[in-house]
Amino acid sequence: MARIEDYALIGDCETAALVGRDGAIDWLCWPRFDSDACLAALLGKADNGRWRIRPRGALRSTRRAYRGATLVLETTFETRTGRVTLVDFMPPRGAASDVVRIVRGDEGRVPMTMDLVLRFGYGAQVPWVAQLGDGALRAIAGPDSVTLRTPVGVRGGGERMTAAFTVERGDAVPFVLTYARSHEPPPRAIEPKIALQQTEAFWTAWSARFEGEGRWGSDIRRSLIILKALTYAPTGGIVAAPTTSLPEALGGGRNWDYRYCWVRDATLSLLAMMNAGFFEEAAAWRDWLLRAVAGNPGQMQIMYGLAGERRLTEWTVPWLAGYEGSAPVRVGNAAHAQLQLDVYGELMDTLHHARRGSLSTNASGWDLQRALLEHLESVWQEPDAGIWEVRGEPAAFTYSRVMAWVAFDRAVKSVERLGLDGPVAHWRRLRDRIHREVCEKGYDRRRKTFVRSYGSRHLDASLLLMPQLGFLPPRDPRIVGTVAAIERDLVRRGFVLRYDSEAAGDGLPAGEGAFLACSFWLADAYTMLGRRRDAERLFRRLLAIRNDVGLLAEEYDVDAKRLVGNFPQAFSHIALINTALNLRRIAPPAEQRADRSAGQVDAGTRAGARAPRLNTKRRTKPGKTD
Repeated sequence: MARIEDYALIGDCETAALVGRDGAIDWLCWPRFDSDACLAALLGKADNGRWRIRPRGALRSTRRAYRGATLVLETTFETRTGRVTLVDFMPPRGAASDVVRIVRGDEGRVPMTMDLVLRFGYGAQVPWVAQLGDGALRAIAGPDSVTLRTPVGVRGGGERMTAAFTVERGDAVPFVLTYARSHEPPPRAIEPKIALQQTEAFWTAWSARFEGEGRWGSDIRRSLIILKALTYAPTGGIVAAPTTSLPEALGGGRNWDYRYCWVRDATLSLLAMMNAGFFEEAAAWRDWLLRAVAGNPGQMQIMYGLAGERRLTEWTVPWLAGYEGSAPVRVGNAAHAQLQLDVYGELMDTLHHARRGSLSTNASGWDLQRALLEHLESVWQEPDAGIWEVRGEPAAFTYSRVMAWVAFDRAVKSVERLGLDGPVAHWRRLRDRIHREVCEKGYDRRRKTFVRSYGSRHLDASLLLMPQLGFLPPRDPRIVGTVAAIERDLVRRGFVLRYDSEAAGDGLPAGEGAFLACSFWLADAYTMLGRRRDAERLFRRLLAIRNDVGLLAEEYDVDAKRLVGNFPQAFSHIALINTALNLRRIAPPAEQRADRSAGQVDAGTRAGARAPRLNTKRRTKPGKTD
């Protein structure tokens, strides 16, 4: 089984595939990110679905890279007889969805093999394969069909399709796999060479819209490309990851389906896109958010499907053994039904910053927000599952209460600064009441730190966000003490844990990797505290654990020195973008989000100067690219 970091991503902004260094596509869900997988070897074995193209015999070397600032992947294999490059990509979605693989001869003469095992229904269903009049092979199982087109002679059928061919210098041998519903006619063939040119042009034009050259410019651009690739273009929703059940601890059971859109990612996603100049994508994300949460405020969820679907029923897939034996494999996510109070603050914060950034009219979504605030007023003191979606007993999580404060704080600012209407005096009193309670019940005076939940002695890395949220100034002694406590108790070999899963408990067996977004948050806290050297040192450590094509998973196993968790993870790349922008001091998201008024007083501690406003100057829009 390949390591998680051995995979690269290709996609068409509606679904994505993972390509290994060995030339195997081991994960592909069609036609959407959250559809059933038809290539699922990632979570099982080759017979659960794999498409591999590679040289026959021993390899001298393998190297790979994306072609420029695109999502076109090139993997170069060198053998004793020559060198070939496998070019993998998914063209922007047209009439159908395609995976294109082109074997290019670079030097000498290299014998090659192609091995395709299609298994619909997450690796379970063997398709029926028939040859079409043009020589293409069409595989059908139930509602799904896939068509394979190639000039190479292919043998076999539903169980396995194979081919043997030889590539010489100057050759370009294409393989095109195309999805369609089985009741529809087979999609028309595309021209692979033209599709490659169009795909490269699409990504080059899109990524060129980011003009932030300089320190970490290429790192930011690569993460922006990943974020774009994880955006479901028809709706604007950003999927947390294109995978399910990649484990947070190798061999363990902390395996979750991340092919959905989380509300709590909203503000940081919005700021990342706006500060990078991608206003259209930011507006699409804002619009998705408003549509998804619309309805009864009491039924607001913490996550939704790609189009705002609410029923995300969780079930296990017993015929898949799990990545490196990490079982169970889960589809759906039961956490969607949890009460997590922080999402109310996240929604209010996102829409507040959208208005500040001139992304929407002042009235956009305001009636919905007022209804949500009315509901939050009645529930903010209830125990909840918290930001990390614990599956144990609900608690009075400190971060959840802080985000309730954020919700009313942004409501007050929307009235005071943006001219919206509402019972601002009432909201202000409620905001101040929550603030006093958090400082009283969520703070351990003896240890000089905020704690994970009221009355707890445990810490939580989400507390690193308190200065970014504007709850207290960065240099407030309570914030300084909290950062010091997290450094002491939650940092493992230079990376930050979400919390101590063994000591704190969360209803699951203990043990997980360091959560990468939390490590970026610590770098952000260092920056806000003026500890720039520490911030840059940590940021460079995080950059160093990306794989060879710049991708990050959800977590990092500090003992095995491996990426773990779902991959690639949008939240990790969003955090990378924002931390880089914070360090560059060009429209720093941490200061923007804090949005502190010089006149605001928090429990006797006067805030610093107001953070700069978003850089909202819009560039001339290029032609539509999505």
